Amino acid sequence: MIQVSDDIVLYPLSVDDIFKIFNTLDSERDYMREWLPFVDTTKGAEDTENYVKYVLQTADKQFTIYYKEQFVGLVGYKDTDFDNHKTEIGYWISQYAQGKGIMIQSVKKLVEHAFTEMDMNRVQIKVAIENKKSRRIPEKLGFQIEGIEREGELLVDNVYTDIAIYSLLKREYLK
Repeated sequence: MIQVSDDIVLYPLSVDDIFKIFNTLDSERDYMREWLPFVDTTKGAEDTENYVKYVLQTADKQFTIYYKEQFVGLVGYKDTDFDNHKTEIGYWISQYAQGKGIMIQSVKKLVEHAFTEMDMNRVQIKVAIENKKSRRIPEKLGFQIEGIEREGELLVDNVYTDIAIYSLLKREYLK
């Protein structure tokens, strides 16, 4: 468990979270699918179960986000490269929990954890260039934009989007 604030707690992902995750994605499907291509292929709780079981077999740590004791989203590390001391942070949050600073505080805490506990040298975040809300997170946390990965992600309806690549180095974080 990672205590982010009085109201925000991150819990390690577990199989007990499957229905909470699926129900959130399912009830907000129209909203979530704009930037999260996996929403359309998440047709049932078994799809979420397969994802959770897969993640639990990797070295990447994912966390459920609870705000005032209610599940509101996921945040975590992906594609962690321990040999080169780098990782990526990915995230999503319920539309009803947006605008409260939950995600920026959660990502900030994981950045701190990556540099201080995991001995990472680099943390990156990739975001669709048109996803302005999500892009504000690395920008507010002092990440540097490195460039654009052209048509780097296939969104719903077979539409490719360009991806902004942000990074923060340990020496920048320590300043």
